[in-house]
Amino acid sequence: MKLELRGHVLDLSRPRLMGVLNVTPDSFSGDGRYLDVEAALERARTMKAQGADLIDVGGESTRPGAAPVSAGEEKRRVLPVLEALLPLGLPISVDTRKPEVAAEALALGAHLLNDVGGLRDGRMVRLAAEYQTPVVIMHSPVNDPQTMMAHARYADVVREVAGFLRRQAEGALAAGVPAVVLDPGFGFGKTLKHNLELLRRLDELAALGPPLLAGLSRKRTIGELTGVTEPEKRVCGSVAAHLAAARRGARILRVHDVAAHNQALAVWNAVEG
Repeated sequence: MKLELRGHVLDLSRPRLMGVLNVTPDSFSGDGRYLDVEAALERARTMKAQGADLIDVGGESTRPGAAPVSAGEEKRRVLPVLEALLPLGLPISVDTRKPEVAAEALALGAHLLNDVGGLRDGRMVRLAAEYQTPVVIMHSPVNDPQTMMAHARYADVVREVAGFLRRQAEGALAAGVPAVVLDPGFGFGKTLKHNLELLRRLDELAALGPPLLAGLSRKRTIGELTGVTEPEKRVCGSVAAHLAAARRGARILRVHDVAAHNQALAVWNAVEG
């Protein structure tokens, strides 16, 4: 399986690492320190050296309860960093749910659109089709971080997430989007029980066909399972969760701690072949 990213080709015959670069002052994970372009570029260079296969840049925190950021402010944070990162030689993804931000990022040359809104906004679909850019479609019960946990109610979380992702993917591909990646949205409007059920049955989502992305890095679920309260110290738990996801079919792992995941995957790939 391969994913074509506007001039880059990502070979998904083995799991790949998407390094997280938060250019926000309020990231849940404790890494929102890269508002300065030079600091962001240095961090991206480090992640590339550690084994990142692509970089995901985000300018709005979407943790549960997070306050919204205006499109203008998000562009001010993201676009200069994106421009600085493009010469690195890695595919650069932009994590946004705003068409205004997506339009300018794609015009600059972003290789992947990571829409935590799940392509609910038709303008995002049209932009991805116009620029022939693949999209990560993430599930959340509502496109509102402030209220999403109030909607964490499912009869069967895996079936409902699968149904949403299938519908959104089919609509996007029919509209001319060249490719999609599916993300179950761990932690987005989901309790610990929901997250564990999704992880245990991730192979059912992988069976939908498009590449599957898993993002559990440093999340509250890891803290709830391990008792580790500081997100920066949840590295081991994050690695364990992502190896479980890879075993069940995840092809892209969205991570903060690239070096630790790269080392773990080197062993995992040798064993699993």
